[in-house]
Amino acid sequence: MSQVQKPTFKEKYDNFINGEFVAPVKGKYFDNVSPVDGKVFTKAARSSEEDVNLALDAAHAAFPAWSTTSATERSNMLLKIAQVMEDNFEYLATLETIDNGKPIREARAADIPYCIDHFRYFAGVIRADEGTISEHDKDTVSIALHEPVGVVGEIIPWNFPLLMLAWKVAPALAAGCTAVVKPAEQTPTSVMCFMELIKDVLPKGVLNIVTGFGAEAGEALATSNRVAKLSFTGSTETGRKVMHNAAENIIPLTLELGGKSPNVFFSSVADQDDNFFDKAIEGALMFALNQGEICTSPSRILVQEDIADKFIEKMQERLAAVKTGHPLDPETMIGSQVSKAQFEKIMNYIKIGREEGAEVLAGGEAGNYEGEIKDGYYIQPTVLKGKNDMRVFQEEIFGPVVSLTTFKTVEEAIEIANDTSYGLGAGVWSRDAHELYQVPRAIQAGRVWVNQYHTYPAHAPFGGVKESGFGRENHKMALDHYRVVKNMLISYSKDAVGLF
Repeated sequence: MSQVQKPTFKEKYDNFINGEFVAPVKGKYFDNVSPVDGKVFTKAARSSEEDVNLALDAAHAAFPAWSTTSATERSNMLLKIAQVMEDNFEYLATLETIDNGKPIREARAADIPYCIDHFRYFAGVIRADEGTISEHDKDTVSIALHEPVGVVGEIIPWNFPLLMLAWKVAPALAAGCTAVVKPAEQTPTSVMCFMELIKDVLPKGVLNIVTGFGAEAGEALATSNRVAKLSFTGSTETGRKVMHNAAENIIPLTLELGGKSPNVFFSSVADQDDNFFDKAIEGALMFALNQGEICTSPSRILVQEDIADKFIEKMQERLAAVKTGHPLDPETMIGSQVSKAQFEKIMNYIKIGREEGAEVLAGGEAGNYEGEIKDGYYIQPTVLKGKNDMRVFQEEIFGPVVSLTTFKTVEEAIEIANDTSYGLGAGVWSRDAHELYQVPRAIQAGRVWVNQYHTYPAHAPFGGVKESGFGRENHKMALDHYRVVKNMLISYSKDAVGLF
């Protein structure tokens, strides 16, 4: 199959503020490097506090009108955004590939369809949303109404530039909030190109995008006392700082942070050499989806001891069949890491694993490709066999590296699965109905995939526990993070209470 052609990019991209593309106040830009080939393909605005404040000005000016816009109108605009994405499907998939390094096969199959799904879902949910009314006595009624919190600040990561934008923007706009969004410094261009497509859909100032570095634009947004709510997805370390800032300003916050998710395979998966066993092996390889750059990546594999040899052999065979190559080739199954810094971090963890005594069952080296992509940031899918107390089992690597260990009993599996400071995702694979319910309930994670992994439907709540954060994205409950309840307690009695 022929390789998809790169789009033509502008020399530089400005911020999107108040419905217009606006140059950064200080006139600074920074290079946007494509991890596909390690080359600069455009420049992005290097924003400062001044740019963030301009965006906040626009969002505050737009909020009164947007917050009182009918649910029907807001819904219709979200539907229009979804339709624009569908009409530009191939272009958007290509943008993510160039910006992030993921294979276009994956962007087509997951990222862009999920984006569309989320905008359409929240367009539907807001139409169906209702408040409540209750009668306290014959003369007293309580009405609970949902009102938008105001202007929200949203900081998105680089692993899913457009999907994470959809996750945060769709419920915020549906709820009636206006937003200032700071994309990751590694992947700003896909977001700005997307804004070029939808710039006329929303009223001016409703959605504002400011690009730049985390320590500059990101910090300016996170520390501002002009936002009514913060939403952050990123590392646990940075999340702590964002949480501190929110506490200083006494504003609500949702955090989606790091993970070291266990993927648990019980003996029964190998009872038959059938489609389900094949599915389980594919489930084990999900650690390499998006090059392992997913906060819920199943980066720890726990296999019951009596099937370990057979399971590992099947895994190795499946890994050997993973097609490598140019990310714009529709048949390529694994792409590049997002940046040189990320590449070096992952390679260092592989070195640490070897030093800890982990056995390398697959991979363990850089991609070392030739031709156009020889300078890209590629790493072979890597399997390290060891013990759960090793650093490679405990620390988030965020790359195509999985740490594998074995267990004897159900109790031991649960103990190992929970032996981590994180609690974002987990997977449980079994043919036993009791294990399929009891083990997920015992695992400390916000989401447990059962006999599957890495599906992200809009109508399923996503979020973590422990050091993986709090709050929920997706599902109708996400709306409540962007709203407050207005309670009207109404007396219909004409008589005085009699206290004074």
